[in-house]
Amino acid sequence: MTTTTPLQPTLDEIYAARQRLHGIAIRTPLLQLHGSESIWVKPENLQPVGSFKMRGIYNAVASLSPAERALGVSTVSSGNTAQGLAWAARHFGIPARAIMPLTTAANKIAATEAYGGTPDLMSGDQAFGYLRAGGYHDFPDTFIHPVANRDVIAGHGTIGLEIDEDMPDVDTVYVPIGGGGLIAGISNALKALRPSVRIVGVQPAGCTPVIAGLAAGKPVDVTVDTICDGVAVSFMFPEMHPLLESLVDDIVTVTDDDVRRMVRHLALKNKLVAEGAGALAAAAAVAAGNERRSIAIISGGSIDADRLAEIVSADDA
Repeated sequence: MTTTTPLQPTLDEIYAARQRLHGIAIRTPLLQLHGSESIWVKPENLQPVGSFKMRGIYNAVASLSPAERALGVSTVSSGNTAQGLAWAARHFGIPARAIMPLTTAANKIAATEAYGGTPDLMSGDQAFGYLRAGGYHDFPDTFIHPVANRDVIAGHGTIGLEIDEDMPDVDTVYVPIGGGGLIAGISNALKALRPSVRIVGVQPAGCTPVIAGLAAGKPVDVTVDTICDGVAVSFMFPEMHPLLESLVDDIVTVTDDDVRRMVRHLALKNKLVAEGAGALAAAAAVAAGNERRSIAIISGGSIDADRLAEIVSADDA
């Protein structure tokens, strides 16, 4: 690692996060992608809330002081972070509030409520405006940033520890990118332990804010047109720029058609339910055609039942 930022946790912090997550997060296995001899998937969709998000969010909530937790916790989320925060808050017996865009998938809103969280629905511009302008500093509760939070990134880094232990000879790890917290955590851990491992981020072709931001050297707004709602962020958080620039070797894109085919493949062949964002990395690994050992992160499985049925039953998926 050539640079450090205030958001970059130490390896010791990532190991400490693993201790906090012991008995909370599932140590997900590496499963060979059906039909491939060189690609394995790490199914984070098997976590209690259906996505990797609970690793980082739980670690962040667990790291708060009792006084901070007593205020209750809040976040901004299009679904998976909201579920993770509600789940963690219920564990600690505190209230959780999730500011969510009105366009959030109904199943993700319902799941947040089921875990005990309170959705606070508003326009996407309003919701993500709190992140862009730092308006969350005025909230009466304790705000957990969904991406740019050192403890969140450390929690996600525990995935990297597991990869290093389970497949130390892996060549390339493919990771979906929304805000960048997942890939920052995984890469931070793996680059410290196995500097030769190649970390490749994956964005849908219809939503590439990190690619655009890194190319421009600053955050750039992009249009969003993708079924991958879990990574549908129109801008790159400026705090994440130096971290992603330092830790990510490459970023590639896949089409929504590629994603649909992989959602179908995972469901019918590997018996794994993945949402659009969850299938991104595996779709990219297949497209790369690398014969060396690769791992793709299945980041989540919170897909609408009707959409899943449509994709699985499609003849051309």
